[in-house]
Amino acid sequence: MIYPSIDKLLNIVDSKYELVHIAARRSKQISKDGYLQMPESAYKSKKNIGRALEEVSEGMIIVNKKG
Repeated sequence: MIYPSIDKLLNIVDSKYELVHIAARRSKQISKDGYLQMPESAYKSKKNIGRALEEVSEGMIIVNKKG
């Protein structure tokens, strides 16, 4: 099973496209400066893109909703 679930993520972010954009930007940020918002052992994923999605799932990345 993939973690975090796409259904849970889409309750936080309005569209799949926006989710991809947010996760890609955060993943690049992690690669560049190495800063993680949780202890490394708390992440289930070893890859930065998965870690970015986990941060979105945990509410560590604030998503501004338009409208």
